[in-house]
Amino acid sequence: MITVEGLTRTYGAFTAVDDVSFVCQPGRVTGFLGPNGAGKTTTMRVMVGLTPPTRGRCTIGGHLYQDIPNPGRHVGVLLDASAQHAGRTGREILTLGAQTMGLPSSRVDEMLALVSLTDAESKRRLRNYSLGMRQRLGIAHALLGDPSVLILDEPANGLDPAGIRWMRGLLASYAERGGTVLLSSHLLHEVELIADEMILIGRGKIVAQGDRESLLAGSGKASTLVTSLDNAALAEALRARGVGVTSAGDGLRVEAEPVQVGRAALEHGIVLSDLRTGGAGLEDLFLELTSGSQREGHPSAATQQTGAPA
Repeated sequence: MITVEGLTRTYGAFTAVDDVSFVCQPGRVTGFLGPNGAGKTTTMRVMVGLTPPTRGRCTIGGHLYQDIPNPGRHVGVLLDASAQHAGRTGREILTLGAQTMGLPSSRVDEMLALVSLTDAESKRRLRNYSLGMRQRLGIAHALLGDPSVLILDEPANGLDPAGIRWMRGLLASYAERGGTVLLSSHLLHEVELIADEMILIGRGKIVAQGDRESLLAGSGKASTLVTSLDNAALAEALRARGVGVTSAGDGLRVEAEPVQVGRAALEHGIVLSDLRTGGAGLEDLFLELTSGSQREGHPSAATQQTGAPA
């Protein structure tokens, strides 16, 4: 379990993280979402002892990171996939990690196979790795000690679509076995597909947290995409219920949950050919809650964050 209590980190007059509190539970993937510069990386650096907090604290399993003996056996960390010696090979990097943690050399081969780095690739120097290969190596290093907690900052960065799907499956399996995962990203859609809980941060403050359903329920941002054999009749039936409806391609976007749309269609004998959750609902909520720290369309926010840590 990860517990963050009243965490604040300032740099002179700038506050990078402002009184942040949340908990990441075992057996769940927690998505840590926010625009670039929102305070995600600073929070994670404090968690693993790289940045001292100004106030508050972060504990992992009830302990400060620096108080955990052989921390790599308990906490897997990936904050910067390029933060390794560029002249070392991937195998050398994992071997040094295994030796530091007191692990057998066979663990290196297991991790290389897990992240699909071939023997030839493992013998190449890090400077010759693509960003995606560095991410795979970083994930292998984080999992090397078979930790119970994973803290990953933008792990999908540089991965191709197949790699992103592989990573989602890997983290879901890890959580199913009881592991705790904190996954930071500014890519809402990717995190939405895997996260059990989501924490939204903007300008160093938590602006919302909970699972997808509770976030949308609390904001009235539920959205459904639907296509029927009679869209006009369905739209009329939904509007009669006071539900907002707009055209969306060959169908309709409805400001309601899919079950409500399905019931309206059933009552009016309208055949549906497609009914699914509309992803824009959560995206709209995310953009609305973090609008003050979005760079596009908010020049004042960009000015205020100039030179600020991520």
